[in-house]
Amino acid sequence: QEHLVESGGGSVQTGGSRRLSCTSSRYTFKSGCMAWFRQAPGKEREGVVVKDTDGTTYADSVKGRFTISTDDAGNTLYLQMNNLTPEDTAIYYCAVGGTHLDIPTLGPWCNGMDAWGQGTQVTVSS
Repeated sequence: QEHLVESGGGSVQTGGSRRLSCTSSRYTFKSGCMAWFRQAPGKEREGVVVKDTDGTTYADSVKGRFTISTDDAGNTLYLQMNNLTPEDTAIYYCAVGGTHLDIPTLGPWCNGMDAWGQGTQVTVSS
């Protein structure tokens, strides 16, 4: 179910930065569970960050380097990624809806999410 559109992916060198954006014609990012997750080649999905009314939870692997935010109108969800490493190479997805859970095999997650996008590729070269 894809009702969100991610953009901003691309290639970057180690130590570089990238900002991903997520928009939707159907959902807003004003409240509820919203998240970014990623999937690297040959690996399972990994929750990157979840933001909801109770706060924000980052995966340990990105803590201090990635920041989730929204625009003032709640129409766009962002993921600012700094100090990128090759281990961050993955397809990045945004998601909305559901309930925030910290799942051992996934990390921070919007469990039962209503929608997610088609993903945007981020490739970090050494």
